[in-house]
Amino acid sequence: MFIVSLIARPGGLDAALVESLRNACGGGTVDWLAPDEAAEFPVATRPAEFDRLRAEVADMADLNLVAAEGRRKRMLLADMDSTMIQQECIDELAEEAGVGAHVKDITARAMNGELDFEGALIERVALLKGLPEAVIDRVVETRITLMPGGRTLLDRMHAEGGHCALVSGGFTAFTGRVAALLGFDENQANTLLVEDGLLTGEVGRPILGREAKVQALETITARLGLTPAEVLAVGDGANDLGMLGRAGMGVALHAKPSVQAQCELRVNHGDLTALLYLQGYMRDW
Repeated sequence: MFIVSLIARPGGLDAALVESLRNACGGGTVDWLAPDEAAEFPVATRPAEFDRLRAEVADMADLNLVAAEGRRKRMLLADMDSTMIQQECIDELAEEAGVGAHVKDITARAMNGELDFEGALIERVALLKGLPEAVIDRVVETRITLMPGGRTLLDRMHAEGGHCALVSGGFTAFTGRVAALLGFDENQANTLLVEDGLLTGEVGRPILGREAKVQALETITARLGLTPAEVLAVGDGANDLGMLGRAGMGVALHAKPSVQAQCELRVNHGDLTALLYLQGYMRDW
């Protein structure tokens, strides 16, 4: 048994569209998780026309198919940049260093899978050499904003007994603060090296990238006595693909095109509360 999920921006999900899709998929009774925002219905098997239907409604809503069994997960494993926050931290630091445009271009290409993540990170961090460490605090205070729905997502996951881990290819100077703001149980990231109060232009080794995120999933679940099938992972970049593919529910959130192409679950209209709808939670926040 599967669940066909439809999620739109608040007020953007039309009942007629939901009913039309239910008929096209041969689905069962429609359940509304949030009025005019999120609805779902069961189907016995994957609809033959699912991919076509998804493409047809892509401008109006996110159409996803999730397994009915075990859809509520016991652990959240989340990327940080452009996932739990709305920015890429290294891009914001680069703006302060006067190399913003160049670094943003490298970041975009790396997150789309066009460049090797580790090499691209080393190249970008080198451009930050000499930047005062104190700038990090200013960037956090003035440039970083949380992705909508993050606190709600973590509050519900915790209320259901879940564990929440933030695993980023970014930097501990940011993940520590974001984890504290949102209530993550733990966080992992790369370390910006500092000497005499200035960034050295180097990053600590080993570099946390795609494989390290998969390893974090394996290590944390083993420690908690969970299986990867019980994990909800969310990210937006190519370095997230490993953990998204390994988790029981891997969600590409406002992701790069190449990432969306390789992920079954995609959210482009909703915010982080969409991850609750995908698990079947009704809106009560």
